[in-house]
Amino acid sequence: MKTSTVLKKLSIVGAGAALSTCILAAPKADAAVVSLDFEGLQNLEQILNFYNGGTGSLGSAGPNYGISFGPDSLAIIDSDNGGSGNFANEPTPNTVAFFVSGPGNLMNVAAGFDTGFSFYYSSSLAGSVTIFDGLNGTGTQLAQINLGVNFQNNNCTGDPTGLFCNWDPIGVSFAGTAKSVLFGGVANQVGFDSITLGSNTPGPVSVPEPSSLFGLLAVGFLGVGSVLKPKLK
Repeated sequence: MKTSTVLKKLSIVGAGAALSTCILAAPKADAAVVSLDFEGLQNLEQILNFYNGGTGSLGSAGPNYGISFGPDSLAIIDSDNGGSGNFANEPTPNTVAFFVSGPGNLMNVAAGFDTGFSFYYSSSLAGSVTIFDGLNGTGTQLAQINLGVNFQNNNCTGDPTGLFCNWDPIGVSFAGTAKSVLFGGVANQVGFDSITLGSNTPGPVSVPEPSSLFGLLAVGFLGVGSVLKPKLK
């Protein structure tokens, strides 16, 4: 997701022109790609302005991407890592986004974003994600992603505990500039991770170092709880 030559005997002017050409030709879309992994938020903390130069509801501060979330949008940490989340094999280390009330997670991007949108999800019931060109789920619908059921009901490999253990990548390309996204579904039955703006392929998946993986397994065998908040089940 990062962007990263010169002929002999170029004149000073020619070299400058060649350098300018290289800079202008570099793909600008890569610089606009942002991936949200929700790490750094506390268990059951409202995301709010964590990615908007502010904090979540419990005071956690994150990078300023100009992205805010509605009050129903919560972070939840895997029970293997001290949280109450009943999920496993999450794409990024320990934390995902979900909701337990309202129509879903509402995300606003005041400056807008284009090209594509993507994420990983795990759900026990069907849902949908809708992209709008206005804030707060208003204006013209630019795209919609339908979410199928991919719940495995504890038929998991890898991460030792959790009902929601299958995470599918999904994304869409669209024309226009999006300013809000509504992550819909049934409350407490769907989780989202690696939410990526500017690409129809979700951001990088974090793989624990061997020592960290051993630690996760050791904690996991202690076993806990039920669902993404007593319920994602």
